[in-house]
Amino acid sequence: MSVRIGVEEEFHVLEVESGLLVPRADPVLRRLPRRTFTTELHQSTVESNSGVHTSLDDLYADLTRTRRRLDAVASSLGLAVVAAGTAPLAPAVFAPPTADARYRHMTEEYRRVADEQLICGAQVHVDVPDRDTAVRVMCAVSPWLPVLLAVSASSPYWQGSDTGYASWRTMLWQRWPTAGPAGCFSNAAEYDTAVRDLVRAGIISDAGMIYYDVRPSAHLQTLELRICDACPRAETVVLIAGLFRALVTGAREGLRAGRAPACEGRHEWLRGASWRAARSGLEGTLVDPETRREASAPQVVRKLLLRLRPALEAHGDWQTVRTLAKAALIDGSAARRMRRIAHEEDLLACVDMLIAETRGERRHRGSAAAGRRNVPSSGAGGAGRSVGPGAPEAIGR
Repeated sequence: MSVRIGVEEEFHVLEVESGLLVPRADPVLRRLPRRTFTTELHQSTVESNSGVHTSLDDLYADLTRTRRRLDAVASSLGLAVVAAGTAPLAPAVFAPPTADARYRHMTEEYRRVADEQLICGAQVHVDVPDRDTAVRVMCAVSPWLPVLLAVSASSPYWQGSDTGYASWRTMLWQRWPTAGPAGCFSNAAEYDTAVRDLVRAGIISDAGMIYYDVRPSAHLQTLELRICDACPRAETVVLIAGLFRALVTGAREGLRAGRAPACEGRHEWLRGASWRAARSGLEGTLVDPETRREASAPQVVRKLLLRLRPALEAHGDWQTVRTLAKAALIDGSAARRMRRIAHEEDLLACVDMLIAETRGERRHRGSAAAGRRNVPSSGAGGAGRSVGPGAPEAIGR
């Protein structure tokens, strides 16, 4: 079975010495190929687009290579890049948006919601045979997406303070009128009619502003996962990609076998499950999609793995995903790691950790300011090797 996957990653651009988010994406992008890197709504964000892959090993190699290239360019400009849902030290005063007519319209129409869109996500695309399949699969996979959000949670801090959430990005993201659970549609025509109705009503300006947790891509023949925070460790992105591909292919098998997803037309619990995942990450309870009751995060993650094992084995992903999931449960979410460093040291040390993990390193205790003073970029001398659980050695076993 060869179902292709691809990933879009968003990165915050930071000033190295202060750790502050800065609107300097343009000088970074001018030194990078536009086929791989592009702009976002705000000038403090750079987006990368991976190639299309069938193997998790190849996806991992692609992501780490792209991150090294981005880090090397940013470092040459006295900047750093961070893959996390929010930057811990985002300013309260926001720079103008990227110079683009669509982005200008968004900031004028949505005001503070757009102004505070200083967030980064990781999106995963999985090939589907057609849009009808994509739309029908959405309903089947949606109950499990909050679990993937919990795995990705990396945004506990906002403007220098602890929000109490593992993913504050989710709370900011869900203020958009089309964010959250997708709902269920019987076919692509029904879905497209709903999108056109939103455009005609003046709620959104185009299909690209459909920000559901999962959606058919507006320009590719894929189903796109959009619920997750950007992840400091590339291994976490690979884990999420493997799980999402298995969810999609498992749901497709169910449709082919005549097992249509049971949909009772009630989705309020899905939004609540996403809230719980954003609040807890991997460190508290989640909503078990099968019982709709509270359960520990490790219990729900393990249930998801067992549910997806046949699809994971069909792709040759079982050992890789199991290894990465075990490491994620041992290490905890990025939000937990960030809080631990900030508690032991300070928020600048937390930023250093994010810079190091984004470039593929592991920040060791006692190395405060490692991301700010005399650290070679990951483009030189072998930096960028991962260490410990979830390292490249675990990929592909």
